[in-house]
Amino acid sequence: MPGGREPRPDRPETAGEKDNTLGSHPPIPTRVVLLCGPSGSGKSLLSARSGLPVLRLDDFYKEGTDPTLPLVTGSSDIDWDHPDSWDAAAAVAAIEELCRTGRTNIPVYDIGLSARTGAETLDIGRTPLFIAEGIFAAEIVTRCRALGVLADALCLSRGPVRTFRRRFVRDLKEGRKSVPFLLRRGWRLMRAERSIVARQTALGAYACDRDEAMGRLAAAAAGRCTTARTAA
Repeated sequence: MPGGREPRPDRPETAGEKDNTLGSHPPIPTRVVLLCGPSGSGKSLLSARSGLPVLRLDDFYKEGTDPTLPLVTGSSDIDWDHPDSWDAAAAVAAIEELCRTGRTNIPVYDIGLSARTGAETLDIGRTPLFIAEGIFAAEIVTRCRALGVLADALCLSRGPVRTFRRRFVRDLKEGRKSVPFLLRRGWRLMRAERSIVARQTALGAYACDRDEAMGRLAAAAAGRCTTARTAA
């Protein structure tokens, strides 16, 4: 081929060569598993047991003084279970930076105060997989998939009554809000749990129990580790 590159049928182009030809970004070394589910479904506990690095999506709540915070219909209570109480754009930016560079700056949020109390750097190193967990994780499934950083999206469900008990005991122990507020919220969420799970699965999360979630996390981690070793 005069003036061009001779074809090499015995050595097909690698993905990296194609990417360079198109001028795209370097390969992304890390992927994220988004872990959602109703408040109290056991997301934090599962994340801790997985052994993977964890990004707490609750740290991206808006502050209590934010005028855009939604209210519970027919009440003066702030609806902290509505996606508009949360900064999705900041959460996605942090996830993408972690996937590309292994570290990012994140806010430190105090749920009891409804305020950010500082900031810190999350460094996950060269790990091929991490978890981003929170009740709004399903809201960003589509964006993470479009960015090419999504490994899996899971929705934990324990059943409305069990979740109500676990959530109330946890929130009371941690002093997250006043007792009357926690009871009102708990009753409302218990009645809405099935619709919450339905919404999160419609957004792209896979509904499962703790054991199945652990299995999918292990499969995602194994798949990414194999890819990383091969690429190296």
